[in-house]
Formats: sequence, C-alpha cells, structure tokens
Amino acid sequence: MSKVKYYYDPESLSYRKIERKKSTSFMYALLFLLASGLFAFGFVFIAGQYIESPKEKALKRELQNMEFQYDILNKKMTDAEVVLENIADRDNNLYRVYFEANPIPDAQRRAGFGGINRYKQFEGFDNSKLIIESNKRLDILQKQIVVQSKSLDEIKVLAEEKEKLLAAIPAIQPVSNEDLTRMASGYGMRSDPFTKVRKMHKGMDFTAPRGTPVYASGDGVVVRADSGSSGYGKHIRIDHGFGYISLYAHLYKYNVRKNQKVKRGDIIGFVGSTGRSQAPHLHYEIRKDGNNINPVNFYYGSLTAKEFSKLLEHASMENQSLD
Repeated sequence: MSKVKYYYDPESLSYRKIERKKSTSFMYALLFLLASGLFAFGFVFIAGQYIESPKEKALKRELQNMEFQYDILNKKMTDAEVVLENIADRDNNLYRVYFEANPIPDAQRRAGFGGINRYKQFEGFDNSKLIIESNKRLDILQKQIVVQSKSLDEIKVLAEEKEKLLAAIPAIQPVSNEDLTRMASGYGMRSDPFTKVRKMHKGMDFTAPRGTPVYASGDGVVVRADSGSSGYGKHIRIDHGFGYISLYAHLYKYNVRKNQKVKRGDIIGFVGSTGRSQAPHLHYEIRKDGNNINPVNFYYGSLTAKEFSKLLEHASMENQSLD
C-alpha cells in the first residue's frame, strides 16, 4: 500500500491530502517502464559482450579445434613436401643419372592446375582464403606424388632392362684360363694360315685341347648350332638381345640345341678343329647390330686386372691366326 502524502495549506491553516492526477501517475509508470527497458537492454548488451552463451562457447571450442587440426594438417603437408623433395632430388641426381634417363624439370614437378577455377565452391566463407590455399597445396602435393610415382615406375623398367642388359652382354672369356693353352690370335689384321695373306681376323682364337668346355659368355638364346656356315665348321651363335650376338666356331661337338635358352657360364660345346682350322682351338666373335667388334673389351666378368693386361698384350700381337 502506497503512503499517503500531505501538504500544509496556509490559507486554511491545515494539512491537506495530496491528490495525484491520473495523467501524472501514467507518466510516472511510463517513465518507470522506459527506464526498466533501457536497463534490461543495457544489461543484455553488456552480457552479450562479456558473457558467452553455451552456444557461443561450443562454437568457440569448435573453432579452436578446427585451428588445431589445421595446424596439424599444415605440419603434415610440410613434412610430406620435405620427404617428396628429398625423393625427387635422389630421383633426378642419382636414379635417373645411373639409368641414363633425362631428369624431370622442377617446373613439371611443381606445376599447378590451369584452366577453370577448381575452388569456386570454397568462395564466400569467412575462411575462404585459408580453405582455398590448403586445397591448392594438397592438389599440388598430390600431383607431385603422381609425377614421382610415374618416374619410379619408369626407373623400375629401366632397372629391369639394365639388369637384363648386364646379364646379356658377353662378359666372360669363353674358355677358362685353367684349360687354355694360349691365346693364339687377336682381333684385327692377321696372316691367314692357308694363304699367308694379311686379312681381317674378326674374332679371337683360343688354343685348347680337343674336348675343352666352351662357356656361354652371356645370357641369351641359341639361334644356330650347325655347320652350315662356310669356314666355321661346327659352330654356335647366341642372340643376347640388345643387338649382341656371340659366335663360337670349330667345335668338336655341341652341348646345346637351337632355340635353347642359356645362361652366362653354361657349357654350350667343346673345343675342336672342324671347318677351316689348322689345330684345335675356339674361334670367338662378338657382333653388335650386325657389325663385328673386338671381343677383348668384354672380359670384365671373368678376368683379373693382371690377367686382362696379359690377354691384351697377346691379343695385340700381329701373329698368324689358326683359321
């Protein structure tokens, strides 16, 4: 109950009750409501600035977690780029050099993506720039991995071919030094034993007793094992691939047949003196792309440096051949 207020009337020398007008009461009520509204609005505004709602707290935690996850992703991408750069460096400067392949240019490894805007769907967000840059970085990283993967596939093929080539090249002496009487004649101009005329001797002659084993000098396929070629008598030809063919002539007998696959070091026949020959020996030739080449350069797989030096000395002597 509100208090009753009085005022002193000097004319009547008495206290009179203060009567409040309705308009005044309404005005006071309106002012009170206005003040209350302003106070409530101010409280809500201040609370909104300094006091977080549960929803705001949840969103803030989610944003912090996203930033944390982005930092982790960024570090992982950086680590992956470092590892990939190291692999690319070894690929260009080691693997591709060894296998005689051209290095892959950095511009090709690090190229981006031209043409249409691949990241339009990420535009218009608060963190669009961050999202777009992250996706670009991931796409370039993915492309680098694809380029490197294809390069390693190529290196694998080259390595397999290199391995086949190293196994195929005629790289050992066809007659063992333990069985060898002497190296009778080398590659080059020599005196013919029958006509005494100097002519080109297209192979090397190894003197050894009849029946001495003859070894395949490299992996390959026997393409001939017959006596149908003039002067060679019983002879064998092995196709090693990569343009290499080795020939073994004047054999006593065969240990292989046509179309048979052989490995380096397999016994393919035995020394004899068939065909145009003066004494038991092996006439040995190497052909590359149809042209005869000096076999003395292909014994790195079976001779020591000292043995090779001695063989080279004998091979360079212009003596008489045995066929």
